[in-house]
Order: sequence, then structure tokens, then C-alpha cells
Amino acid sequence: MKKRILFMLAGMLVSAMIFASGGNDTRSGGGTYKDTITWGQGADVTSFDPHIGKETPAVQVTNHIFDTLVEIDGVTNELKPQIAERWEQLSPTSYRFFIRRGIKFHDGTELTAEDVKFSLDRAINTAAVAYIVDFISDVRVENPYQVLVNTHAPYGPGLRNLAVPFAAIVPKAYVQANPDGLLQKPIGSGPYKFVSWNQSDSVRLEAFADYYAGPAKTKNLVMKVIPEASQRTIALETGEIDLAYDLTTNDTKIVEANRNLTLFKAPSLTCFYISLNMRKAPYDNKLVRQAVSHAIDRQLIIDTVLSGAGQSADAIIAPAVYGYYATGADKYDPALSKRLLAQAGYPNGFSTSIWVNNNQERVEVCQAVVEMLREVGINARLEVMEFGAFIQRSTAGEHDMGYFGWVTSTKDADYTYYSLEHSSQQGAAGNRSFVADPQVDRLVEQGRTSVEASVREAAYKELAVYLADLSNNINIVYTQINAGGNNKVENFILDPIGYHKLENVQVRR
Repeated sequence: MKKRILFMLAGMLVSAMIFASGGNDTRSGGGTYKDTITWGQGADVTSFDPHIGKETPAVQVTNHIFDTLVEIDGVTNELKPQIAERWEQLSPTSYRFFIRRGIKFHDGTELTAEDVKFSLDRAINTAAVAYIVDFISDVRVENPYQVLVNTHAPYGPGLRNLAVPFAAIVPKAYVQANPDGLLQKPIGSGPYKFVSWNQSDSVRLEAFADYYAGPAKTKNLVMKVIPEASQRTIALETGEIDLAYDLTTNDTKIVEANRNLTLFKAPSLTCFYISLNMRKAPYDNKLVRQAVSHAIDRQLIIDTVLSGAGQSADAIIAPAVYGYYATGADKYDPALSKRLLAQAGYPNGFSTSIWVNNNQERVEVCQAVVEMLREVGINARLEVMEFGAFIQRSTAGEHDMGYFGWVTSTKDADYTYYSLEHSSQQGAAGNRSFVADPQVDRLVEQGRTSVEASVREAAYKELAVYLADLSNNINIVYTQINAGGNNKVENFILDPIGYHKLENVQVRR
């Protein structure tokens, strides 16, 4: 593939090929390692502001730049300290966090409790990510290294929500001086600092020497935007990149067959679904929505497009998520679909459109859906667009149908049900079916505000059954998550959410 970037190292111009393969050596533990890790992903960063850029392609970069109060261990799945060195629960609705002393932002300023309060307040008031932190009623600074966080009501997933990258702590002074500064020139306290962004091409990060946990193992990170999975695989084979994220099933077979490469894979926490815009006819009619669901042969899509790598989806949360209840995926029944359309007043079907971003595998899924819908009289025009435009325009509600993927980042049902199904979360927060149903809201709130497991589970069971009938979102498949790597990559841990972190990763020469 074409090498586009040149950079200066030690006063000398290094060739683009050396740049792509990692530049000069570093030595650690008796071994020789590259000073740059390069990975390829399918889409560019939508925003470097962690309170806005919540899409996975953005977080895969920004989670190296910013830290959160607490984090979830990638191996044990347990909560552990990060910016907060410890915490205590004072009551069912109150937490005290003790901030590490001496943490620095990338501009050299110290991180204090004022930054924590500012960041959480800012996230609460940012539409795209408010659902993560709006369980908080107020944040109080008790001293420069101590904050009190009060919640509106008891909220079981609270600490795990604070570990999600969208709850990142940002520098108060920098943001107040330049409110839009984080969008393109982010400053955080994470293991890597921002260096440059060549839009639609690449992002470059450099290890932060003053990181509280010690400098990252590899000096430089480079993210390369490679939309087509097949091209990411080729780049991996040729050594242009060290890691390739989100490969198609066909490409995973290529990686597995190459003795120089390693395939990392695991069941994901992601559900792919078609969101039907209930603000638009005919999707304001439940019978039409049900007809769409019964027109789709989920298993055929899995067997053909995904080569068997997936599971038919019934709920919009994956089976590994707390609160999942199996209702059974809608059966493929074109005859039933046609009857439902006739009952809804569309005996001859109708014309519509389905949107998808320019991810090869997602496009292929939608192509299959288009053909299935045509069989029952629904003439769906497929519109493929760049990821950022897809998110922006669907947030504005311009779509008829849209094909989305959603990962339950906290492994708790509230994360998904609140953001995708609650009426207060329409648009940017995630509810792109624009459903506004009092029964849905009641059940979401019941599961959200109780700390009793039995109450929460009962609410989510009732909600899953109700949503299966409502059919505002047509759940298609629970997928696997994967990444391809060069065999010389060490200490890479595949994150089931997709937020792979690289500060402890090294690549042997």
C-alpha cells in the first residue's frame, strides 16, 4: 500500500517504509523492540473530545489520551483505581473519591479535584454522553484531592459507568480557555499525548513521560485509517501495520492461515440492529415494524455474509450482559410479513431507504437485507456513507432505517436500554428509533434506579418481552470481536468491548 507519511527522527528524514514499520529500535528486558506501534482501523476519529467522540473508532484512539476515575481490568473484569487512588461508599447515594497526588495533564498542569468536578459536570451536560453520568445529582470538591459524588437515587452500575471512556477527566483550565480545543487538539492525562492528525488518514501519539503509572512501553502509536478490511489484512501481511482491528470473516481465515500472524477473537458485547425511525411513516406503525423483522433471515446472513461467526439476536443486549433475557429471535416468515403489511395498509409494500456506514461487512449485511425486504414488497434503497456523516445525519433523524452496532460497554443492561430506548435519549445519545413509550420509560427507570438484583432482573425481563413486540429496533446479530496481529506483537489483550489499549504492548524487531 501507498506510504503517505514522512517524519523526522534524530534530525534525519526517515523513509515512509520505516515509518510504517516502526522506526528505530528500543531495547527492553534484553530484547529489541520497535519504537512505534501502527494499527489499522476501519474509520477515522469522529472527535477527540471524549465527551463527544463516543464511537468506537474515536475511543480506540482517545482512550490512550485520557484517563477516568476508575478503570476495569482487561483480564479480571474487576474495577481498579486510576485517577482515583481509592474510593469509599458513604451511603447508597454517595461516594467519596480520593484523587492521586501529582497526576499531570499533557500540558504540565496538575490534575485536581476541580478538574474532576468540571469533567463530570461537563459530561452530564453533553447530550452525546450524558446517559453515562446523569445518575449523578452533584459533585462537590472537598479539598484539592477529594471529591464527593452524590446520585439522584441508588444506582448499581455507577462505578462501572465512571470507568467508561466517555467519563474521562479533562483539564478544566484548557477547556474553559478554548471550549472547542479538545475536538482537534486534545490534552489529557493518559499514557499517550496527541501529536498530529492527518484527517481521514492517520493519527500520531507519543508516550507521555510524566504519566503517573510510568511511561508506556512503546514510544509512539500510529493509527491508520483503512476502511476496507481486506486492505487492513494486506497491510498486516506486508508489515505496514502491526495490528488490524475488526476483520471480516474471510480475512480472519487469511490471518489464521499465515504462520507469521496471530488472530485474536472473542464473543463481543455488541449487537447489530436496524433502527426504524418511528418519527416517519410507515415506521410509526407497529405492524410495519414487525413485518420488517419477519422478512429478515438472520441465520442466512450469519451463515453467508458472516461465515457462521455470530448468533441471531433477540434482545438488543448480548447474552453476556447483566439483565439479558432471551425472548427468541423473530422467525423468518415472509408470508407472515406480507400479511402484516396488508393489515397495516400496505398490501403492495412501499419504498424506503436503509443507511449504513462504509464498513464492508456491514454493507454486505444490508445488501442481503435489501434483497429479503424486496421479497415481501418493500423496495429499500441502500445508501452507504462515511461513518462521521452517518452518525451526524442519523442523529438528526434524517434516516428511514439505519444499520447500527452498539456495544454494552459496562456489561450492564442499563447502559444500552437507557441510551437506546428511553425517550430522553433521542438522537445523539443513541435512541435513533426515536421511540417515546411510557411503558418502556417506566421499565428502564425501574431497572436503572433499583439496587435489588431481583427487581432489576424482573424489570429487564418485562422490558425485553415488551420491546420484542414493539419492534422499534430489529435486532440482527451478536458478533465476535477480532484483531489480527503480527506474531512479534507482545502483551496485546483483546478487549471484548473494542477499546484495545496499547500502553503495555511491544513489537519485537
